[in-house]
Amino acid sequence: MKVSSLVERLEYTCLQGTIERDVTTVVYDSRKVEEGSMFICIRGAVVDGHKFIPDVLEKGAKTLVVEEEVEVPDDVTVILVKDSRYAMAFISAAYFGYPAEKLKTIGITGTKGKTTTTYMVKSILENAGYKVGLIGTIEAIIGDKVIPAANTTPESFVVQQYFYEMVQAGCDCVVMEVSSQGLMLHRTQGFVFDFGIFTNIEPDHIGPNEHRDFEHYLSCKAMLLKQCRVGIVNRDDVHFEQIVEGHTCELETYGFSPKADLRAEDARLVNGKGYLGISYHLKGLMDFPVEIDIPGKFSIYNSLTAIAICRHFQVSQENIMKALKVAKVKGRIEMVKVSDEFTLMIDYAHNAMALESLLSTLREYHPHRLVCLFGCGGNRSRLRRYEMGEVSGRLADLTIITSDNPRNEEPQAIIDDIKTGIQKTNGKYVEIADRKEAIAYAISHGEPGDIVILAGKGHEDYQEIKGVKYPMDERVLIAEILAEK
Repeated sequence: MKVSSLVERLEYTCLQGTIERDVTTVVYDSRKVEEGSMFICIRGAVVDGHKFIPDVLEKGAKTLVVEEEVEVPDDVTVILVKDSRYAMAFISAAYFGYPAEKLKTIGITGTKGKTTTTYMVKSILENAGYKVGLIGTIEAIIGDKVIPAANTTPESFVVQQYFYEMVQAGCDCVVMEVSSQGLMLHRTQGFVFDFGIFTNIEPDHIGPNEHRDFEHYLSCKAMLLKQCRVGIVNRDDVHFEQIVEGHTCELETYGFSPKADLRAEDARLVNGKGYLGISYHLKGLMDFPVEIDIPGKFSIYNSLTAIAICRHFQVSQENIMKALKVAKVKGRIEMVKVSDEFTLMIDYAHNAMALESLLSTLREYHPHRLVCLFGCGGNRSRLRRYEMGEVSGRLADLTIITSDNPRNEEPQAIIDDIKTGIQKTNGKYVEIADRKEAIAYAISHGEPGDIVILAGKGHEDYQEIKGVKYPMDERVLIAEILAEK
């Protein structure tokens, strides 16, 4: 492929060489350069790609994409751009033949609800006969291929590569989680989303390596509404006006607000044998009853988002109702049947804010007892342990403190920190360092009407100890415990 084709949708200056040069591969990792590569110099938080120019030229790179003038041999083509990350998104799209133009693209951003909503959308659309690719926090799914995720939103080159593979696999559409970092670093440039969804926003990801303040975080997330054709936004969010300010898309809304285009009315909690759920009546652009086997008000928001998207795919009311009833997300309020007497679920809540939201939601179901089993990761903030201990001590009737990913710390030291938090409350607790033993205790001591939550691990299927990841899936542990009984 020629340089001229790769940069055809970019503003650039060719400092030297020819843009009619052939390019073998497009690379942003200097270790992957080969003869004839185009190397894109990315200025990262830790490493500056411009420093690797001598190395990549030695390996045979013949084209450089740079943000500053560089001194290189005359036979090297040098393309100067304002922002090499932004340029990489467009170059990658061209390199893979603009695959997004052959798919319906759905991007979902927000502080909470992204993961669950992506799986709900996938479930509804597949139920209606579409073939759907997925890119998210847990994994990327391309046909039968499942790729564990490193970032919520991968680098733009990887996004375009996944899109290309999805087209090859016969996918009609793709639903993906779009993080604020992904938007800030232009990982979703190079194409326009058909649908951009904004679920909600709360202070999060604010710190030296992420966003300088809440306003910056919000403005990065709101970029999605300038990169999509149809924007679908939660009308109930207190920051709604700020979120939609300057949007360039056609706008639709959902929520409980009478102003929302799709509204939930008459919401009710649903209690079944060994499961919890919620029901409501959908009004506005569509009109029918909805029931979901996932508890909590946020499940209504997640399902409203999914319905708002799938409406554009002409999915029938029957298909939507059927798919929502069976939509499940691994490790996100995932109910695992262990008894008709009490409910047990697995959730990824691994910080105080997520745990508080989860336990407060489950409290609304008035359980006989709310039992919370969790640990905290090693080599992470000790403050998180105190906070999670305090939250569980305050909201759970019984806390079972156990091990999570101790990493290079001693499990008991982490447990002692959690206890410091719990001891600020009147909460009862037991400590069982071995996670399987702790789960066995929770199951064998379950009482009628209890809700038991295994928090912190969620979709993870390993435990990290002293630099080694050992296989450990809570679903497998539960099956073993039940078999041993």
